[in-house]
Amino acid sequence: MATVATTFFDSVKMIAAEKGIPEEDVFAAVEEALAKAADKYFNAQDFYGNFQAQMDRETGEFHVYALKQVVAEVEEEDLEISLTEAQTLNPDAAEGDTLWLPQDTSQLGRIAAQAAKQVLVQKVREAERERIFTEFADRIGEVVVAEVKRFEKSAIILEIDRVESMLRRNEALRGDRFDKGQRIKVVIVSVDRSAKDPQVQVSRTDPRLLIKLFENEVPEIHDGTVVIRNCVREAGDRAKVAVHSLDPDVDPVGACVGLKGSRVQAIIRELKNEKIDIVRYSDDAAQFIANALNPAKAIRVNLGDPESRRVEVVVDDEQLSVAIGKRGQNVRLAAKLTGWNIDVRSEGDKRREAEIAMGLALPVPDAEATPVTEADVPTSSLLDTLKVEGLDATLADRLATAGYPDTKSLYTVTAEQLMQVEGMDQDLAFRLIDAVQAHFGE
Repeated sequence: MATVATTFFDSVKMIAAEKGIPEEDVFAAVEEALAKAADKYFNAQDFYGNFQAQMDRETGEFHVYALKQVVAEVEEEDLEISLTEAQTLNPDAAEGDTLWLPQDTSQLGRIAAQAAKQVLVQKVREAERERIFTEFADRIGEVVVAEVKRFEKSAIILEIDRVESMLRRNEALRGDRFDKGQRIKVVIVSVDRSAKDPQVQVSRTDPRLLIKLFENEVPEIHDGTVVIRNCVREAGDRAKVAVHSLDPDVDPVGACVGLKGSRVQAIIRELKNEKIDIVRYSDDAAQFIANALNPAKAIRVNLGDPESRRVEVVVDDEQLSVAIGKRGQNVRLAAKLTGWNIDVRSEGDKRREAEIAMGLALPVPDAEATPVTEADVPTSSLLDTLKVEGLDATLADRLATAGYPDTKSLYTVTAEQLMQVEGMDQDLAFRLIDAVQAHFGE
């Protein structure tokens, strides 16, 4: 058994060093493995009992003991020993003591080695998973440089400090193209003790990545002079970052942009040309909302009920498309950044509404005229103006009934709103929005 013991001892040292696990944890796993192997072997010899193993930390030699309780009268021979017999082995033995009786391990041989190997592998795996969890649990939100190791169907496997991590495909940017061995920046988003896949999950779409990149590129953010109040992203496409300066002499937007845009451009390159709007934060909600619609210029902001957090923003007619953005992206991100539901209106629309309210825009209707109903709303304007695959007369009627009878009414709509209409799917909603924006020359 000396050879087996030496092999175990060498394995313990090697595994502890390779896996970065405390040697004592691996020794404990080996001792448990040996006890299980002894239990299996001696049970096969019709000897049932409680077995314990000990491994010498210096030499690697191990011993197996059967644990028996000292009793006045033996009822279970495998688990108990009489006081008289116990005192022949240890004169100081007393009733109720537990004696450790050495067992012959010469016959354990390869049975012990194989059983120990199986338990050892499992224990080492558990210890390693616990070590990874302990190491990375406090690093959630940290931006790290990871090396690309291999590609799987739904994820990219990276390595961070000799630990595998997983970047799921939906957590990568649309323009990301990686090569094996490439080093990329990611943010640690979670660590899972029980995951069968790599425990460490990372992302390139999480807003925390953008925040950390700004902290690394902008000294004023790193030292606390400029504070990021909020950050929202549609990753790989566009983001908005609200910044505030604690020093009245420091311009927070200018600090983030850098000389000739050097600072923000470095971040844009890292994020595959994701467009970034840097917004000046204000405690004045109306001013903050106006700033958040950048690059559009607001004429006025009409705050509604604070509980419903609805606000109307009026812009010049030519600024309407800029304020809304492609597929409503600019106003959608501004709403997320500020926490207000933003309704963008053009000055022309507001003027016409005022004229109608005053009875100036339309002639007084004939009392004998037939009232107009939803069924009478013309749908030909959509079908005649927009040539969109999937848009037919039935769907145009449903859009008109829902409040979208013409191209103008669709200008500020979002895909989510359109998908509330029966027969509308996401692809058709986006095609319809793109066609409306193309119609108005965006």
